[in-house]
Amino acid sequence: MCRWLAYSGSSIMLEELLYKPAHSLIDQSLHARMGVETTNGDGFGVGWYPEDRSGPEGTVEPAVFRATGPAWSDRNLHELAHCVRSPLFFAHIRASTGTAVQQTNCHPFRHGHWLWMHNGTIHGFTQLKRDLTLAVDPSLYPSIEGSTDSELMFYLALTLGLREDAPGAVERMIGLVEATADRHGVPDSVQMTLGISDGERLWAFRYSTEHHSRSLFFSGSVHALRALHPENVALRRASDETRVIVSEPIGDLPDAWNEVPESSYGVVQAGNDSMHALVPRRP
Repeated sequence: MCRWLAYSGSSIMLEELLYKPAHSLIDQSLHARMGVETTNGDGFGVGWYPEDRSGPEGTVEPAVFRATGPAWSDRNLHELAHCVRSPLFFAHIRASTGTAVQQTNCHPFRHGHWLWMHNGTIHGFTQLKRDLTLAVDPSLYPSIEGSTDSELMFYLALTLGLREDAPGAVERMIGLVEATADRHGVPDSVQMTLGISDGERLWAFRYSTEHHSRSLFFSGSVHALRALHPENVALRRASDETRVIVSEPIGDLPDAWNEVPESSYGVVQAGNDSMHALVPRRP
């Protein structure tokens, strides 16, 4: 499987989370504690929105950097993380579930101002791929570049209304995959944690058909953590709106991390964040 991280809050250098924490995402590329594999070396990617996210027609398109080598030894990633500052960014380290190690299969995936990254799999994907691909809107199909189930899930969600209703589109996408799997006799078809952003909000989803999903955590209230740990310099610099979502905790600070509940999704946005039940919607 994979490991990923999503950040929203005060503008920071990417290296603050990719490299500096004790169990940073780069450390997890070699020493994951909660993943299926200890090593995640089948490529990586980062996607970030600029500090000024407003363009002439709304949110600007994020930048993406992806490569096929292991994250722990990539000098370009280290240089980029040391120089790029962003208030909203994604980072992903990949462990392939069978598709090729190539740049177009590395996360995060981008379409317009949307970013999408995934940990998990569609079981029986080779059996289901044709039917699922044919369900993608013909106008979106030419934008699919790679061969992963993750990217196909993204374009199914776009087809099913991601731009108007992100949670509803993800629920419909899951329902479509599960219904297709049932027709083919494939059990426990969906295993996923998802990070999605439109540049203003950040959604994190945790779900599996078998209800035994991969790990996913979110950082607690920065205000509460400051009160608990006044000695922590990083917490003093973070705004009250700052949130981090991770496949596994990137540090050992007590009380800092909360598990995303099974079959649920959270929304990080200006004002109050929220958590909701995730219920697949079958076609």
